[in-house]
Amino acid sequence: MSLRQLDYFVTAAEVGTMTAAAQLLYVSQSAVSAGIGELEHQLGVQLLVRAKAKGLTLTPAGRLFLPEARALLARSEELRLGMREAGRGLAGRLTIGCFSTLAPFLLPCVLEEFRTVCPDVTLDFVEGSLDELQDLLREGTCELALLYGADIQAGIDFDALYSVVPHVLLPQGHALAGAEAVRLAELAEHDMIMLDVPPSLRYFTEVLAAAGVSPRIRYSTESFETVRSLVARGAGYSLLIQRPALAVSYEGLGLQLRRIADDVVPLPVGLARLSGTRPTRRAAAFAAFCRERVAGAADATRRASPAAGAAVPLPRQRRGHRAAAGTGTVS
Repeated sequence: MSLRQLDYFVTAAEVGTMTAAAQLLYVSQSAVSAGIGELEHQLGVQLLVRAKAKGLTLTPAGRLFLPEARALLARSEELRLGMREAGRGLAGRLTIGCFSTLAPFLLPCVLEEFRTVCPDVTLDFVEGSLDELQDLLREGTCELALLYGADIQAGIDFDALYSVVPHVLLPQGHALAGAEAVRLAELAEHDMIMLDVPPSLRYFTEVLAAAGVSPRIRYSTESFETVRSLVARGAGYSLLIQRPALAVSYEGLGLQLRRIADDVVPLPVGLARLSGTRPTRRAAAFAAFCRERVAGAADATRRASPAAGAAVPLPRQRRGHRAAAGTGTVS
């Protein structure tokens, strides 16, 4: 089994046709087909179903083998770069995932500051829900993911960096806005705007249930900013974790953030990765960076504000660098 055969298989599986894979790899279509056929012969299983009208489809064995093949190719690339960069700094590409509502608050700082630590590592990112990110870890699309430590599935390792607690979001002039802290029981008779990005619905429902409150959900949305806009319009209250620096909606309407007076089970934020896999040197460096810088910044923020839940501002080391053009990439 050769790395070339693995490359043929992974590329063909990703693009969906032998022709497109051959174009990407700058080889003939027959070479790709023959290489994958030999790989299937060596493994003793069929990996791809070939249909002229529909292109390529992964078999059950192919779906199992694809993340393993990606991991082998990544490891070979890591070895190549490690030998070439022996005695020098880390280099290469690393793709991380980030939970969608965490991303605007955490990713910009992480992308910018990690570059100061490992300037030759190109950091890509993907965003998604908790389930989507864990699927991407299994597929090998990303090597690490920043997410909340809730509903972590079997086969995924989670390393907590810091913990957060929610706050109550209220419109201007709300009856409960005059208090420094709000007891959850006081929310029972008010309509709620629910952020419905798993695990938010379950977590916030459990937080309210612990205080004997069954939320009167008026609207549910997957959009963090839609929640804030609806609250600002007076449609109801909400529970959120992340706190933008400005307490206004997109329309410019004011919002009130209040601490929860009850004891609330904190929600950990951390790094997830596929169990049983050996991290690349780039991934290990990124994990160490997060443990030192992200967790440390969160502790400082929490000491400064007991109701912490806002963005985690990483301490700036130096200026004078710019992110590469394009979405989702800093290099």
